[in-house]
Amino acid sequence: MTITIAVAGETLAGERRVALVPETAKKFTGLGAHIRMEQGAGKHSQFQDNEYLDVPTAANLAQTYDGAQLILRVTPPTVDEINAMPEGAVLIGLLKPYEDKARLQALNARRISAFALELLPRISRAQSMDALSSQGACAGYQCALIAASHSSKFFPMLTTAAGTIRPARALVIGAGVAGLQAIATCKRLGAMVEAYDVRSAAREQVESLGAKFVDTGVTADGAGGYARELTDEEKALQAEKLAKAVATADVLITTAAIPGKKAPVIITEAMIAGMKYGAVVVDMAAESGGNCALTESNPLQDTYVNAHDVNIYGPVNLPSRMPTHASELYAKNLYNFLSPWIKEGELNIDWTDEVVAGALLCKDGATVHAMVKQVLGE
Repeated sequence: MTITIAVAGETLAGERRVALVPETAKKFTGLGAHIRMEQGAGKHSQFQDNEYLDVPTAANLAQTYDGAQLILRVTPPTVDEINAMPEGAVLIGLLKPYEDKARLQALNARRISAFALELLPRISRAQSMDALSSQGACAGYQCALIAASHSSKFFPMLTTAAGTIRPARALVIGAGVAGLQAIATCKRLGAMVEAYDVRSAAREQVESLGAKFVDTGVTADGAGGYARELTDEEKALQAEKLAKAVATADVLITTAAIPGKKAPVIITEAMIAGMKYGAVVVDMAAESGGNCALTESNPLQDTYVNAHDVNIYGPVNLPSRMPTHASELYAKNLYNFLSPWIKEGELNIDWTDEVVAGALLCKDGATVHAMVKQVLGE
């Protein structure tokens, strides 16, 4: 049976991305799939309905999801949206699997087979499907722009008739995809950039971008390319060494995160107190608690606080600030995940495949991902 792929508009406040763009819609159609989109689903990403060639639109959510076998989303659906999905459908998106037990129960009640892209295995074959990386690059880029826009200093060195202006000093904490993009963008803007990460492999990546690596003497390589949590002794040594770099920074960008857990607090109040008057902190981890002890965390809206004469910003949903390119990258991630399992318009998923099994959150009315079951107490 030819599958119908359904895409509704995102309903989360402030969300401007869409799960399918015209380019990838054409590719799915080329695989023989039928597509149905809710009217105006792509408008906030600057994609008009008529750009989705030969894709019919539906007037509302119920009509969009009616009879669909495959549902594409960016953000997690609400319980009401889940209840509108056909029983037994396949759902894929950034589902925040560790956060909401009620949402997971609703998915299981509808016997939805749900793939959470946050759970994607960290293997080479899955890199083209890695939505956390693609959206992280958008977030890191935006952090650098936010920092530059709020700084009272030029990022680049300027030579004028009145004299020379020294470049701003930027410090980036965390050298994952988001951190590396923040480093690269700060460098392009002309700042002097230092960076720190507890993973031993990060030094080479940081230095390849022309930034100076801050060596604290602490390394904490964890599973899947992520950092492990530090011991109390390691945290003390890290804080002592980092404090010196933080004190010289005009701009501090923090990007450290641990999947399924509260963001680690790396920047203490004492470090903030030691920063320059008027310095800027952009805490990318604000949604999950923040890397800075003084960040006001609110997953639903941007925050700002001035503490010790330092300006601390906690922006949320950063990829949605550049929805056109963020949506294009995200839609490609979805296509790369799904296209191997669509042949002549039919969806035939190999549930034993390593990538499929790793990203599968729930199926046939039961939660199947071991870590999610452990975190949510199932």
